[in-house]
Amino acid sequence: MHGTTEEAAEMAQRRIVVITAGLGVPSSSRMLADQLGEAARAAFAAAGSDASVRTFELREYAVDIANNMVAGYAPPKLEALINEVVDADALVAVTPVFTASMSGLFKSFFDVIDNRALDGKPVILGATGGSARHSMVLDFAMRPMFSYLRARTTPTAVYAAPGDWGSGDAGAATLDSRVRRAAAELVALLGAQPVQPSQPPQPPQPSGGRQLPARPDPLASLPFEQLLAQTQRG
Repeated sequence: MHGTTEEAAEMAQRRIVVITAGLGVPSSSRMLADQLGEAARAAFAAAGSDASVRTFELREYAVDIANNMVAGYAPPKLEALINEVVDADALVAVTPVFTASMSGLFKSFFDVIDNRALDGKPVILGATGGSARHSMVLDFAMRPMFSYLRARTTPTAVYAAPGDWGSGDAGAATLDSRVRRAAAELVALLGAQPVQPSQPPQPPQPSGGRQLPARPDPLASLPFEQLLAQTQRG
């Protein structure tokens, strides 16, 4: 019985690996990566699963990644990182935006990983940049790459611009909401709990149970004859 309990606890343990390609110390990419990793750990805890989070900065592996690109084999330090990514239950991947796309360091790292290694792995995508206009990198650069690698990305990807940071600001609250949403979706991808869809607000009903007739939609298209008649009356 004791062994069964230990096995169940081990099965409940989730390993989350966070990859960030920020170059500065500190960097906004690392800040977003930490926020996503902590939100994922908290989401698993809320679902009754223990989760460990390990964060790796690709700038510390830049030379090894370049050597791997040229020589065709990974040095021991890089191989250990690749094994961490492959063995993880879930992945958080964050890149800064360079020249309207993901950074070369970020792309090169996933280039040296076997293209079957991430098959079916749940991934949260994150990116940071100097303008909100660069948020398209999530859907036009990152999603296609991870789709090619057959990873399962969360529906919500998280982009952070300068306006999203700051304690108590509206931008920070919005960023936190997106982060928590992505974390909940990651938990759902691993089968721990479903993500509850948000319900649109319902119009108030009058007392007595009598339902009001639906109001016509002012933006609905009208037949040409009716539009013409309204114009003539005007």
